[in-house]
Amino acid sequence: VGDTARHFEQETVAYWRNWSQRLAVPLEWQDAVIRAAITLKLSVFEDTGAIVAAMTTSIPEAPHSQRNWDYRFCWLRDAFFVVRALNSLAEVGTMEDYLGWLTNAVVGANGGHVQPLFGIGLERDLPEHICEHLPGYRGMGPVRVGNQAHEHFQHDVYGNIVLAAAQAFHDKRLLHPAGLADFKRLEAVGEKAVSIFDQPDAGMWELRTRARVHTSSALMCWAACDRLAKIARTLGLPDREGHWAGHAHAMRERILRESWSAERQSFAESFGGHDLDASVLLMAEVGFIDPRDPRFLSTLDALETHLCDGPYMRRYEAADDFGKPETAFNICTFWRIDALARVGRVAEARSIFETMLRARNPLGLLSEDTHPVTGEMWGNYPQTYSMVGIINAAVRLSAAWDSVI
Repeated sequence: VGDTARHFEQETVAYWRNWSQRLAVPLEWQDAVIRAAITLKLSVFEDTGAIVAAMTTSIPEAPHSQRNWDYRFCWLRDAFFVVRALNSLAEVGTMEDYLGWLTNAVVGANGGHVQPLFGIGLERDLPEHICEHLPGYRGMGPVRVGNQAHEHFQHDVYGNIVLAAAQAFHDKRLLHPAGLADFKRLEAVGEKAVSIFDQPDAGMWELRTRARVHTSSALMCWAACDRLAKIARTLGLPDREGHWAGHAHAMRERILRESWSAERQSFAESFGGHDLDASVLLMAEVGFIDPRDPRFLSTLDALETHLCDGPYMRRYEAADDFGKPETAFNICTFWRIDALARVGRVAEARSIFETMLRARNPLGLLSEDTHPVTGEMWGNYPQTYSMVGIINAAVRLSAAWDSVI
């Protein structure tokens, strides 16, 4: 038995060493990036290419908060950030398999409503129920199986689909690069984005009792049109490029006008809204606005003032179904790191990134949330979004290889 266990260990170590050897990694923080990359790879369901959001259900986002959800599914909103991370690592095979899963999700929608999440085998019906007989993590139930969010209308999904799928039209390494037929399928996604761009939805935070025209959803609808225009240019389709660029331009003008709060000197979480939300930081990350634009700089200042507890960032300031958020949402902290780097505050970005690395457990893993006072991890684990944040932040902040070689 001992020899067999030793053999298995040696084979496992050899597999992951060989796999990691193929990765493109930044000069700095290599151990953290490799650990995050391995975690992403272990989160893949190889039969379909799906990448699960987390391995657990019902670990609360904060103690005794009842913010307990089942994350053992695949969210389309993860797609853009996952593809960016896999591309930066040159992990092309996993990326292409994931793009295949994304394509199948789009084909199944047939130009209509796309639900925000699926099972790892593209299961659509994920009914949520509570296991009354289970006490939950540290006795902090409820324990949920399934996720009601599969019934939601979350309009950001259309932009995330196109943002991720765009890789396949520009990447010459892929075994199955996308072509005209794929573009036409994506155009159906874009038309859906145009039709619901200014309609209320549950938003990316999946609010169950409140619908608004969320800025982040409108932003992603813009991104769908913007990227379709770029794809059309690559395919040599000037008429379609003009069509999508026109939609993108009109959407951008409305977002800039209707989501800006003069009172808060910030982009707000919804059209005509007042409350602040970390998701507007994605405006710079998806290329909607120049990060040096005074409106974005002012927004970043407002978010840091009202949503940050030291280095950590909460999702939003308004109370939701469970009150005001208590813990920091890790991906929002990584969005802040990205924004700080883009506006030239690199030293601050690096300092916050180091704080996030210290928040990991001894295995180098992060959950969904961090308590700003205790530093304790909360939320489902390990969280794909958080691990992707480590990769993308390290790639953005690292010194170049040619600085030492």
